Amino acid sequence: MSASSTAVSSETRRIVAICDQHGHLPEVEPCDLLLLGGDLCPTDDHDVAHQQRWLLGPFREWLAAAPATRIVAIAGNHDFVFQSPLAATLRDLPWTYLEDETADVLGLRVHGTPWQPWFGGWAFNAPRGEPGEPFLAERFALIPDDVDVLLVHGPPRGYGDRTQSGVDAGSTALLAAIERSRPRLCVFGHIHEGAGRWQHGPSELINATLVDLRYQPVHRPAVVDLPVAERR
Repeated sequence: MSASSTAVSSETRRIVAICDQHGHLPEVEPCDLLLLGGDLCPTDDHDVAHQQRWLLGPFREWLAAAPATRIVAIAGNHDFVFQSPLAATLRDLPWTYLEDETADVLGLRVHGTPWQPWFGGWAFNAPRGEPGEPFLAERFALIPDDVDVLLVHGPPRGYGDRTQSGVDAGSTALLAAIERSRPRLCVFGHIHEGAGRWQHGPSELINATLVDLRYQPVHRPAVVDLPVAERR
């Protein structure tokens, strides 16, 4: 827990969460906070200049039209442009982009991180064959203890992380970080076949993937009404 005490107020924020858009731009219901959990870009072309053009074109228009007071986003393993020099041009989109960063948004403390265990050499992968996940543990150590909302791309071990081939692809380091920081809400995606919601201690965990294994949108965005925490 943080050194500062917290209490939950009667004021709530409606949160809509979407992960794994892969170029799809779904309708969003009115909300206070829209969370985008990575894999934003289309799958037809992973060239970083192509991704930049799409993000600054159709995606920007979708963001601007979204009925959300604030939008917070991270990158995912398909979003190579965010690991290129072109990433600087995307900070000015109408959102708050987080990359191992924390922001206070509408009374909620939100931390965002794109990293996940090695997964076929895509973007924001931890090193291959990393024993004990020290690289990920270092990244997840940046999650503050008083976080309200944790937005990550990949799942924690054991929650929405079972692949079609039966592999548990989630991160043990992330699960340990969740147990330490105790976010009230943790949103992730990455494993398309793992959509669902779980409770782990005080934390609601949501795999908010939009798509199935064919990269077709089959799930509705997740909706959560989260009370604001009063910090003293």
